[in-house]
Amino acid sequence: MFPVVLDLSGRAVVVVGGGVVGRRKAAAARAAGAVVRVVDPHPAAPLDFAHVAEAYRPAHLAGACLAFACAAPDVNARVVADAKALGVWVNSATDPAGGDCVLPAVLHRGGLTVAVSTGGASPALARRVREKLEGEFDAAFADWVVLLNELRPAIAAAVPDAARRRTLLDALADWPWLARIRAEGVEAVRAAMRAEVRAVSGLS
Repeated sequence: MFPVVLDLSGRAVVVVGGGVVGRRKAAAARAAGAVVRVVDPHPAAPLDFAHVAEAYRPAHLAGACLAFACAAPDVNARVVADAKALGVWVNSATDPAGGDCVLPAVLHRGGLTVAVSTGGASPALARRVREKLEGEFDAAFADWVVLLNELRPAIAAAVPDAARRRTLLDALADWPWLARIRAEGVEAVRAAMRAEVRAVSGLS
């Protein structure tokens, strides 16, 4: 397995199957910015997505970059085969190993994303590891990511030397800053980080 974070903004994602699993994956894809359509002739409940009320056929995958097979096993097998033939990445709810990708258990803290995967061997274990990590990663991590993202272009402009820039970025991503955010608050740490940038760049 090769872990990767996909930018689905504006990309077409097809979910075959409008049951609980299909709706959950459709919601996750939409939250990531994808344009989602769900194919299901008889969904178990009303769908809050673009809905194709038809039996699955290969044409439903046209234009998609990613497909989720969340229907009956025989339908999912056809979705997987068709998606692979069309060069569409596919995830199968009933046969994870048969698809191209599996979904990790994900923890979001603002711009920080922590993903846990067992390669499809045990989604339940991945979920439990994520739940354990929820206690470790508090809201301060989200604030830290915001500050680092805010300072990155300023550092690029103020510190032309690549080696010094890497050293500074690495120092600002070290654990003492997280402790300071928790103890002093975001504004105090923002000022302290900017002072570090000025010191490294030689600006007063």
